[in-house]
Amino acid sequence: MGGYCGYLASMGGLAAGADVAYIFEEKFDIRELQANVEHLTEKMKTSIQRGLVLRNENSSENYTTDFIYQLYSEEGKGVFDTRKNVLGHMQQGGAPSPFDRNFGTKIAAKAVLWLSKKLIESYQRGKIFTNSEDTVCLLGMRRRNLVFQPVGQLKDETDFEHRIPKEQWWLKLRPLMKILAKYKTSYDISDSGQLEHVHRPKPTEA
Repeated sequence: MGGYCGYLASMGGLAAGADVAYIFEEKFDIRELQANVEHLTEKMKTSIQRGLVLRNENSSENYTTDFIYQLYSEEGKGVFDTRKNVLGHMQQGGAPSPFDRNFGTKIAAKAVLWLSKKLIESYQRGKIFTNSEDTVCLLGMRRRNLVFQPVGQLKDETDFEHRIPKEQWWLKLRPLMKILAKYKTSYDISDSGQLEHVHRPKPTEA
């Protein structure tokens, strides 16, 4: 699932302790596939007798789920067995959790309050009229806050062909998956850390 967005595969991989998750945002080739197979083979020879490989549905046109399954099956002969499972829409639905109900109530209330405010602001001579871009918005979570962002602004931040954002924050978490899977790698996102809630005062002129 996920279309061209690898968020579900990456977060699912981190939560489940996957060895690798192949996604559209990070291109991979046969050399990387070979390295992943060799790593899993060596790991299965130790006391850790399990492996998990995830693939986002549109991660690659040629390296399909069947191809990856057959590759791991062939290269893992005598060391591990391979099983394939295509989840599809099996993982959707179910009863809402308390978090789901609470979050749904919060965003619904915020949306209704925002809509009421805009109706009052746009009321002129007995009619509702507006041509302001901040009246066509998308409600979403950004830095732990619910924010209304004009669709006009989102246009510059969106890859419409693949229906994904041009910049995705969760990609910085992907190195953790390899670290947890015992790859020889390090976690370096190369971005300078900034505290979200610190407001730096501007220097006053002498």
